[in-house]
Amino acid sequence: MKAHIYSLVGFSMLATPAAHALEYRTVLPQQSAISFETRQMGVPVAGGFKRFTTQMAFDPEKPEAASARIEIDLASIDAGSVEADDESAGKLWFNRSVYPKAVFTSSQIRALGGNRYEMRGTLTLKGKSRELIVPVSYVPGKTAATFNGTFTLKRLDFGIGEGMWADVATVANEVQVKFRIAASGK
Repeated sequence: MKAHIYSLVGFSMLATPAAHALEYRTVLPQQSAISFETRQMGVPVAGGFKRFTTQMAFDPEKPEAASARIEIDLASIDAGSVEADDESAGKLWFNRSVYPKAVFTSSQIRALGGNRYEMRGTLTLKGKSRELIVPVSYVPGKTAATFNGTFTLKRLDFGIGEGMWADVATVANEVQVKFRIAASGK
């Protein structure tokens, strides 16, 4: 009889639902990055942004309820040289005196399976807003998770590189953007 009671207790412990998954909300800026690559006269040019803020909420058990908002300080660009950084501030490029930030706000997250997701949202850059679909992978860890994504945007859709820079033979229209956002859970 005692063995039967111990078996029932053990079974009930196994049958107890697992604890609710962590919801990732606290972004770890030192472990996060946003970079980009384009081509100038056929040569790859890499860069990134040193300052950005991210607000997010992600529960792997409820991905459809997730949200993300990323604000990029365009003055924090590292385009490979001081000259390129300075040129990016002007009206033909980012026009940073009028549009100091780029903002992405998610509108929908959809699970694709295997810790892969599709994030839909709006990117506003240089006063123009465009819908984007961004593939994101989720990599859980012991103390934090990482969210990685890569997408291509067309700079001319946002008026980036106007005038003489609008020639896509000089600077490619496609800009590959990569991000890594690390976050801890509650």
